[in-house]
Amino acid sequence: MARPLEGKLAIVTGGSRGIGAAIAENLAKKGANVVLNYTSASSSPLASQLAERLQTDHSIRALPVQADIGTSSGASTLVEATKSAFSKDDGKLQIDILINNAGIAKNAFLKDVQIADFDETYRVNVLGPLLITQAVEQYLPTDRSGRIVNLSSVSSSTGFVSQSVYGGSKAAIEAMTRTWARELADRATVNAVNPGPVEGPMYKTNSPEFLAGIKGWIMHTPLMKARPGVDSDEVVADAEESGGRNAYTPEIAGIVGMLCSEDAGWCTGQVVCANGGMLMMH
Repeated sequence: MARPLEGKLAIVTGGSRGIGAAIAENLAKKGANVVLNYTSASSSPLASQLAERLQTDHSIRALPVQADIGTSSGASTLVEATKSAFSKDDGKLQIDILINNAGIAKNAFLKDVQIADFDETYRVNVLGPLLITQAVEQYLPTDRSGRIVNLSSVSSSTGFVSQSVYGGSKAAIEAMTRTWARELADRATVNAVNPGPVEGPMYKTNSPEFLAGIKGWIMHTPLMKARPGVDSDEVVADAEESGGRNAYTPEIAGIVGMLCSEDAGWCTGQVVCANGGMLMMH
């Protein structure tokens, strides 16, 4: 089976679980070596187990690295660990793919927004991608074959209640995507994807009020209709209450992986649908 990313090197932030782990799997399956970045010590076992499995299943090299990329020292730690593990015999390093996936969400109505939550969200969701992209820039290819994909969200465009901070942080990611697409045009394409609801623990933390507020969106999203006999009985039953099924993490990863391919070389500065049609812009 063809492995279109054979021998390339990818960094995936927030790569120990959820969408990040699915993206790492997608890239590894296509032959890429992967660096799995994670922040908290509690994620260390997950990252190590995932790295071992990817190496065994896909015959690639996988390196878990704990680093808080929302700090300048964290970004440096991640790149230095990557250099130590993947530099060639002549000491040179090329980072072909960067996936800015790590993110947090802290919903609150306008009157309840706390400065500390704002600062933390923007530090992780906006400053983190900025710092790691700065740190990686000098190691990108020089022939436009590099790929940077930023994880945004439909929340940047939908105005969901209680998401002043989260939605704003994702709008910032999309703005930076367009700027980087111009500034890094000789090195890499830079695109974003914008998932809607995705399976996993992060989405389950949303309040009943928030879930009720987006039910209408979900009901009118073409690909979120649950399919008996295809989706699990649990997913189908939940969809009756929520209006439809959440995306599966491999579905998001597949779109990210597509943007990392050679065939995506004429696409840059774009926010690409990864939400089943929840958001259709004219």
